[in-house]
Amino acid sequence: MRSLKMERGRTFVLRLETGEVLHEVLERFSRENGIKNAMVTVVGGIGEGSRLTVGPEIPYDEGIVPIIITLDAPHELTASGTIFPDEKGDPMVHIHGSAGREGRAVTGCLRAGVVAWLVLEVVLVELIGEGAVRKEDTEAGFKILEL
Repeated sequence: MRSLKMERGRTFVLRLETGEVLHEVLERFSRENGIKNAMVTVVGGIGEGSRLTVGPEIPYDEGIVPIIITLDAPHELTASGTIFPDEKGDPMVHIHGSAGREGRAVTGCLRAGVVAWLVLEVVLVELIGEGAVRKEDTEAGFKILEL
């Protein structure tokens, strides 16, 4: 295990408009407001066409291939995640959540493209500190948080 101490900074409340892509809005908002690190909580509706990564294909001896599903109708969502900079200093969201409709649910990573529908609310709490960076992991094939 690795750890890093950070302090709470500013707190923001965002309401996304229908059609906005969650991770794109959060990364743009972070850049515009000088937010390097944050934790986020999300609740509300996501629309048809939203995409979630729901695991890797198996076996993954030859590398990790994500399984991505596309929602065919609006769903209710609850999610939480983090924002930390990549090697270039750009904010990068990592967020997982569960989306449900008609008694069925799907859980996964929302970075593939979750689209706001009607009401999608975010509480973003800035974290103050240095040392957390998302770095490319050649074995995994994506960026992983390094402390």
